[in-house]
Amino acid sequence: MTSHYGQILDYGKTIQEEWHVRTPLHALWRQWLIWRFRLFQQHRHRRLTLEHVGEIPILVLPDVFNPTLFHTSEALIAQLEGIELRPGMTILDMGTGSGVAAIAVARRGARVVGVDISSEAVRCARINVLLNRVDDRVEIRGGDLFEPVQGERFDLVLFNPPFYAGQARELWEHAWRSDDALDRFAHALPDHLTPTGRAILIVSSTTVGVDEALTRHHLRSRLLWKRDMMNERLMVLEWTIPSSSKAEIS
Repeated sequence: MTSHYGQILDYGKTIQEEWHVRTPLHALWRQWLIWRFRLFQQHRHRRLTLEHVGEIPILVLPDVFNPTLFHTSEALIAQLEGIELRPGMTILDMGTGSGVAAIAVARRGARVVGVDISSEAVRCARINVLLNRVDDRVEIRGGDLFEPVQGERFDLVLFNPPFYAGQARELWEHAWRSDDALDRFAHALPDHLTPTGRAILIVSSTTVGVDEALTRHHLRSRLLWKRDMMNERLMVLEWTIPSSSKAEIS
């Protein structure tokens, strides 16, 4: 399944090409998800709640996106459990949100920097770092993408990017919508990886701009995991820098 320059998935197809054509069943499933949210989950959205992602307790502030309402945070953390983390390994958790991914890898001994453009997410993540007693290994910073870590390189970069295009109208929507976050992430990524570094992302078949970002910025991609849902496919991807570009880093 290893591929590059936009060729991501099985049989050399890109994300949009590989995912099957929408059917009326997808529309029905989407309606079910909307009603499920309204009936069973809405009381946990835009409210102060105490949640658990696996064994990690997190406090979610009202203006921070609740990571338990969808599958992506749990799926990303589950995949990270299969990745070897060396003592002293440096990790960047991009768009840290509630801080749950940063906490998960810090519990295994990594040194982590979490960044988020939302001031409420920064506050929320700092609370959860203290709640989980990993404040000696995790630092949370505010800012847009790589701005808070200029001049720094990491062994591993984690990113659960916005899935949908559009401008965030409220703080919590920064986790949900962006017109160019993934492209700007791909552009700056090589400047923030060590020579053996890599990025791990979780994306959806509905995520905008994945193939274009890979092609435009000449990154390699490998599919680590996928799960077919009724209305989308979730995928965990590993992004790396081609060998010719790594020579410039070292």
